[in-house]
Amino acid sequence: MQPSARFADLDDDHFHDECGVFGIYGHPESANLTYLGLHALQHRGQESAGIVTSDGEQLFVHRAMGLVQDVFSQSQLEKLPGRYAIGHVRYSTAGGSALKNAQPFAVDFALGSLAVCHNGNLTNADELRAELEASGSIFQSSSDSEVLVHLVARSSQPTVEDRISDALARVKGAYSLLFMTEDMLVAVRDPRGVRPLCLGILPGSKQSGLRDAHIVASEPTSFDLIGAEFVRDLEPGEMLVIDQNGMRSLRLTEKAAPHMCIFEYVYFARPDSRIQGRSVYEVRKSLGEALARECAVDADVVIPVPDSGVPSAIGYSSALGIPFEMGLIRSHYIGRTFIEPQQSIRHFGVRLKLNPVATILRGKRVVVLDDSIVRGTTSRKIVKMIRDAGAREVHMRISSPPTQWPCYYGIDTPTRRELIASSHTVDEIARYITADSLAYLSLDGMIRAVRGPEVRQETSGGYCHACFSGEYPIAFTPPANGKRQMRLVGV
Repeated sequence: MQPSARFADLDDDHFHDECGVFGIYGHPESANLTYLGLHALQHRGQESAGIVTSDGEQLFVHRAMGLVQDVFSQSQLEKLPGRYAIGHVRYSTAGGSALKNAQPFAVDFALGSLAVCHNGNLTNADELRAELEASGSIFQSSSDSEVLVHLVARSSQPTVEDRISDALARVKGAYSLLFMTEDMLVAVRDPRGVRPLCLGILPGSKQSGLRDAHIVASEPTSFDLIGAEFVRDLEPGEMLVIDQNGMRSLRLTEKAAPHMCIFEYVYFARPDSRIQGRSVYEVRKSLGEALARECAVDADVVIPVPDSGVPSAIGYSSALGIPFEMGLIRSHYIGRTFIEPQQSIRHFGVRLKLNPVATILRGKRVVVLDDSIVRGTTSRKIVKMIRDAGAREVHMRISSPPTQWPCYYGIDTPTRRELIASSHTVDEIARYITADSLAYLSLDGMIRAVRGPEVRQETSGGYCHACFSGEYPIAFTPPANGKRQMRLVGV
């Protein structure tokens, strides 16, 4: 028997965020708390994890391939002393799965030591890298992160924060960044705020003499796990500098029109997060309700594709008064590879992850809720599996518009020709996945649901929805030679 290489990836029909970042300033257990913070961000990246700490004089680094709980043991965390730390989790992409690309990066330069981790994509990274290499820079990885490191190191500005600002003035793209020196933490969000980044406080204790610790992370769910309090989201184009003198906020550039990634609400963020003041869980329910208004169907039961389809299925069910059931049960114990029997099993890949509940589905007209269809391969297998369990009809409903365009701002996406909606009509996709009907939420319906009832503008501004509309808010040069996408920050 042969292992099915990168098995989980081959049967996964979702986009993937590339990474999550977490930083803490001013706590004696900075490594342990960063470990917990990264665990709460594990959904944003499962390929590698890393933590860099500082004791005020030097940096300590541990990075490895794997999940957070596998990368860090108690003995390894004990080797990461200090009151300051930044950490990173990363999702793999084609050609980028290597320890040399794991973050955070840590280097020595003229002003001391510097560590960096981030989430996003520098759209002019190839151009900057070529320029730096032509002038003598030597790169140790294929990561865009090194471009930033070199730009900071080569800047002639007198302070670290000025050098970071100087470096970022040269880059274009979407990014949320954490920099750390021996005694300073710097957090930056790009001028359009495409990727999320938020600030929290871990209250100190008078009895123990602990002062409040500052925390910055991709999502506030990481605050909940360690008992920290959410303060606010970083503003687009904002740089927070946290050091022994406290915290100060600087603006890198003139504020641009905000373009928060709308797919954070649809799929990437944890449902218990709040992004830009909106509950992700409630937004996903609203997406299902909006889909019910636009694309109702006469059916007996509504089931989600777990786990991401659950809130939207609840909303769809509630809006139409059709019973909600968990007709598919998900296994949470699938690794990245698996041994497949020589005797082929029908829908083996999907069955490792999902199994139908025949007593719920048999003889029923079933509505299946999912957040997106990328290639259509997994949806096709799910529909057939539900039919095999005895469903009389299978209607697929998607709580976002058709994904027709690749992302160039930090999301692992296929090429456009691999996106089924870029070359097929909705009816053609329905026939391919063998559904009795297929319908997607409209772009305007999605935007209204994300905004909430208190905001009634009908325009599409305020979010990046390029993967649905092809309207890219940040200029870029498309990748040449059929590359899946440009190099990703953190890849």
